[in-house]
Amino acid sequence: MAEAPLLAIRSLPSWLLSRAAARGRGLVGRALAAEGLKTWHHVVLSAVRDLAPVAQADLGRGIGLDPKDLVGVLNDLQASGLVVRAPDPGDRRKNAVSLTAEGGRLLRRCEKVARAANDELLAPLSAAERDQFMGLLIRISGTDD
Repeated sequence: MAEAPLLAIRSLPSWLLSRAAARGRGLVGRALAAEGLKTWHHVVLSAVRDLAPVAQADLGRGIGLDPKDLVGVLNDLQASGLVVRAPDPGDRRKNAVSLTAEGGRLLRRCEKVARAANDELLAPLSAAERDQFMGLLIRISGTDD
């Protein structure tokens, strides 16, 4: 007798994590879109806020984004007046990226809607379960540095 369709796949933690991640990306993506941003734009704005002024190459390495893709995202953000690129004071051959005041305001709004989207994702869990879940995700993702 054959197993139910996809039962073997659906019992894999990797499959379940990918489904949860897809749902989370969708929720956050829609929330950010309402603010006029895409996910990578939000990631870059957040990293720039935390690291600024940051050399463009260091920014790309820090968030794991291909340099060509980063240039496109930065072009979008700069055209919208959310970041500025200027010669890096430490090495004038490089560009350093910083947030504008408008970029900071938009980032704060986006962080708020992203948190709300994540709250929706985790709504089925109690507060204690959320804490435990986050701890487990950190352990298996290898980001517990």
